[in-house]
Amino acid sequence: MKKISRHFCHAVTIILALNLTSCSTTPEREITMIPETKEIVPLVKIETLGPISKPTLPEAISVTMPLSINQNVKNFVQKMVRKHHFNEYELTQLLQSAVIKDDILKRIALPSEGMPWHKYRKIFLTEARIENGVKFWRENTEALTRVSAQTGVAPEIIVAILGVETGYGKNMGNHRVLDALATLAFSYPPRSPFFTGELEQFLLLCREENMNPQEPLGSYAGAMGYPQFMPSSFRSLAKDFEHDGYRDIWKNPRDAIASVANYFEKNGWQQGQGVAIQAKAIGNLYKSILNQDVKPNTTLAQLNHIGVSSTENISANTSVKLVALKQLDGDELWLGLHNFYVITRYNHSPLYAMAVYQLSEEIKQRR
Repeated sequence: MKKISRHFCHAVTIILALNLTSCSTTPEREITMIPETKEIVPLVKIETLGPISKPTLPEAISVTMPLSINQNVKNFVQKMVRKHHFNEYELTQLLQSAVIKDDILKRIALPSEGMPWHKYRKIFLTEARIENGVKFWRENTEALTRVSAQTGVAPEIIVAILGVETGYGKNMGNHRVLDALATLAFSYPPRSPFFTGELEQFLLLCREENMNPQEPLGSYAGAMGYPQFMPSSFRSLAKDFEHDGYRDIWKNPRDAIASVANYFEKNGWQQGQGVAIQAKAIGNLYKSILNQDVKPNTTLAQLNHIGVSSTENISANTSVKLVALKQLDGDELWLGLHNFYVITRYNHSPLYAMAVYQLSEEIKQRR
């Protein structure tokens, strides 16, 4: 790992009841998820400190605090020293440069996937996103054709993933990944184990890829690059399309294309198979089998017994997952197939998977 500079630029905001200062930042223009950066990355922007005269902070102001080197942080450092042979002093200094950001904690508590489908769909199925997807496909035809032939993953699905995640690389996030992961690892107990693991993976990634861990930028959840890979996904699934020694998912769309395809191939994408089929129902018995599990675990024949049927002719023995999407006038029913489930390995929300699928169909038809 490259030696970490001891001269860190701290953007620290300490809010006291009677004496306030704040750190002013540019408002974020991210979409989720998760749904993000490497050097191969732009240099991190240094936030500036400025006093405020009122006790109420505007929405645009990002409240920040330095990471407290408490026992949890010390335990993490000791684990990294013991397990991965990091330098204790350097790692402690690095973590002291991390900033806990209040806006990250607010964002993680209100994910887009909590919206009803009729609102969620409008975010991603826009004319601009469809047209930009067609453009991205045309500009990267050679890479998409080659990667699709090698992996069996449909090119329109690869394009749609990049469209939903970052608008084809236009909105990759502008949080330092170090800050995002430290905030969620040490200041968000509900997901602390997951994000502590991702912080570990991020530090390993930086050492392996010879990156300064203070530089990569990503989403509020620490997801990175065109495809918004979390550090663990990067380490195991990111690909070097051009074999130039770099897995650059921040600046090289061909590496991003290959990485997304590899992600889907490793999660069992079935070449030439469908994704979802619209369904219809008589009565409301179908509601009794709706749950959060997105894996196909019911046959069409079983659904027929409770009044659900397919709008297309498929085998009665086909394994499907009944998905109900909330529209203004009631539920819109779909049968998720195996490939629909594979999309949810990227993001576990059926809303996300449906947005990717429908965007992919629109782009494919316009191309």
